[in-house]
Amino acid sequence: MKKKISDIFSKKPNGNPKIYVYKDTNPQYKGLLKVGYTSVDVLSRVKQQYPTKRPGPEPFKIVLEESAMLSNGSNFTDKDVHKILRKMDIPNPDGEWFKCDVEDVQSAIIQLRTGKSFSRERNRDFKMRPEQIDAVQKTELYFNSFKNEKGRVPKMLWNAKMRFGKTFAAYQLAKKMKWKKVLVLTFKPAVQSAWQEDLETHIDFDGWQFVAKANALEVKDIDKDRPIVCFGSFQDYLGRNKIGGIKSKNEWVHTTHWDAVIFDEYHYGAWRKNAKDLFQSEDDKKEKKIAEGDIEQFVDIETGQFDTDLMPITTNHYLFLSGTPFRALTSGEFIEEQIFNWTYSDEQRAKDQWIGEDNPYKALPKMVMMTYQLPDSVKNIAMQGEFNEFDLNVFFSASGKKDEAKFKYEDEVQKWLDLIRGAHLPTSVDNLKLGSKKPPMPYQDSTLLSVLNHTFWFMPSVASCYAMRNLLARRNNIFYHDYKVLVVAGTDAGVGLKALPPVEQAMDKPLESKTITLSCGKLTTGVTVKPWSGIFMLRNLSSPETYFQAAFRVQSGWAISNQDGSHPSKNDIIKPECYIFDFAFNRALKLVGDYAMKLNVEDVSNNNPEQSVGEFIRFLPILAYDGTSMKQIDAAGVLDVTLSGTSATMLARRWDSALLVNVDNETLARILVNEDALKALENIEGFRNLNQDIETIINKSEHVKKAKKELDEDQITPKKRKELSEEEKEYKSKRKQVQEKLIKFATRVPIFMYLTDFREYTLKDVITKIEPELFRKVTGLRVKDFDLLVSLGVFNSQLMDEAVWNFKRYEDASLTYTGINKHQDTVKLGGFDTVIDKEEIIISN
Repeated sequence: MKKKISDIFSKKPNGNPKIYVYKDTNPQYKGLLKVGYTSVDVLSRVKQQYPTKRPGPEPFKIVLEESAMLSNGSNFTDKDVHKILRKMDIPNPDGEWFKCDVEDVQSAIIQLRTGKSFSRERNRDFKMRPEQIDAVQKTELYFNSFKNEKGRVPKMLWNAKMRFGKTFAAYQLAKKMKWKKVLVLTFKPAVQSAWQEDLETHIDFDGWQFVAKANALEVKDIDKDRPIVCFGSFQDYLGRNKIGGIKSKNEWVHTTHWDAVIFDEYHYGAWRKNAKDLFQSEDDKKEKKIAEGDIEQFVDIETGQFDTDLMPITTNHYLFLSGTPFRALTSGEFIEEQIFNWTYSDEQRAKDQWIGEDNPYKALPKMVMMTYQLPDSVKNIAMQGEFNEFDLNVFFSASGKKDEAKFKYEDEVQKWLDLIRGAHLPTSVDNLKLGSKKPPMPYQDSTLLSVLNHTFWFMPSVASCYAMRNLLARRNNIFYHDYKVLVVAGTDAGVGLKALPPVEQAMDKPLESKTITLSCGKLTTGVTVKPWSGIFMLRNLSSPETYFQAAFRVQSGWAISNQDGSHPSKNDIIKPECYIFDFAFNRALKLVGDYAMKLNVEDVSNNNPEQSVGEFIRFLPILAYDGTSMKQIDAAGVLDVTLSGTSATMLARRWDSALLVNVDNETLARILVNEDALKALENIEGFRNLNQDIETIINKSEHVKKAKKELDEDQITPKKRKELSEEEKEYKSKRKQVQEKLIKFATRVPIFMYLTDFREYTLKDVITKIEPELFRKVTGLRVKDFDLLVSLGVFNSQLMDEAVWNFKRYEDASLTYTGINKHQDTVKLGGFDTVIDKEEIIISN
């Protein structure tokens, strides 16, 4: 059974964890407060604790309800509040009852939310998932096989998707290998929070020490008898001072012999080219300069690969971690036994196939990609990118600083803001034609709107981030005023880890607050922000690594604890799906194809790209709005775009669209008074009694319209209402029948285009002057009849022009790909009734 688009979206689960406090009126509880936790309605939960109903008022009084959510999307429970109350020396004579005031409980909650006056405790005890166990075992086995080999330092690559839990699994490997000194190097210092949190909060790593630039633990305070993890940036620990020597503060790192060196986010610094490609935004100018300068001293000149032998730091093992190590996979830097693979498809397949309760993958959301073709009135100003494709960097280009920043094409960007709220779709008449196929827009569709409280907008530059903030603040954009808009770009946002806290603080009570985070590079790798549920790709990106590193920021699991016995499950999943929104259709599908094919080394080596792509989009469905309707794209459609620039399936669907034909009353009236037109249409298969049908459509639609206009609502009796309803059903049904028959005729046009070889002429001229007999055989319509119907406006020539041009451009690309291009010398291309220069063709995104 074919899935509807609406079936892809889950309903947002209910659940809002709260700490509640109540008094009991019974004398034995005098002076005491009960502190509890629930993820359901507080009153209902408290009533459950008083199952025996007695006459008179309730024996309790609720005195406090507070959100139990932290700004990072995690939640705390009553047990956490109890711990702090006890640390405050508040008497706790009986379980959850405390001898305190409401203000004391509020103070404890504030301490939990802010982290002030509350030391981090080891309270996490989750276990490794099966694939993490596999990674540790495979790596341990490989490293141990080198024990007797002197002079060779083993290295291992974890090709593990974002959200795999690389930090936690790496620490478990360290324990298994009995490592005592671990150095973690990264090009993205923002990942520090993940490394520090896992080490300092999980019970498995009790006794370990975390050392970092931004950490309170100083080098002189390190306990040499306990294991340490030293975290720092590649730029800092391996960088040079002004005279080319080691920075004095880092000498101890260079003189220590490490049990293991771990390279996190390896794709960001493994090759000179990659460093230049990936540090491409204005936001990363400082890191880009360091990457391009310092990394070259550790790169083999002949191969261009990172060479551990050139490292000025000594170690017994190297572990490389990345979610997108494409060049490492294809360059041969690592052989098969040195690679552990775990992809997004692996994860989602494991989630689907898990049997029984306690599914460890349950909280990891499914990703959905939604792509939209913008209306010509919005996108035409930015049709100046490579290959004349829609250029997001041009569209969102801006100049000026902070409050003075402004978009170059502000009117068009405003239309885009209206579009994602459901405005500026095709004309009202076309909207009627689309009916239920109208695309779900991010801030209009009720299902999407309910989950997109916190989104990340990936912009082209610092100026465009501020320009968007300024535009969203305008009076006419009052809808967006419910969202706190954060600019995480430029020097004011801070470097690395410093850019994250303001975002988390703005998400106070994340189930109730709303935010939009604007960035052009920061926070796009290595960070976890649970409340982000959607990312808007609003800049040009040619690298699948960069694209999906950013996209997977929104795929973090988000669940709330259910430990109060009020619900059958242990956790409520807050984010069953997350969304990628893209407004450059071709670009998006090309990157999906590249990502899926490069990531699965086995399928690529077996020359089975369709299997790789098919498996990937099975778990990441792609919905595409092509200007006519929204459809789900299959693997063949993705590969069409990857290899030739557009999708044959999408092009074919354009000829199966209600927008290509006109069946409004005005057009039908012109047909009705033209006997030749009526006869022409009746020559098309399926048309019978057309005269009578058109009269019924026009007369009954006008009658219903007039009756509704003349009669007030209270004057329409039930009998009259039923009559009007029946008339409305009848004429709408007949109009739809006429429309469907005309569409059926339109779908034969591509068959004719395949058969004809005349490309410099308009399709209309080919039909009417050059190959009329072929056209009659294919479509069943004579040339003069077709000409007449075109003149009466039965066919939408503007949309047909675009469909014809796209078809011919796609055919060219397909033939070129196969090595046959009989049209390479053609300098002009004919549309439906227009001829243009070939280089002027615009491929719709």
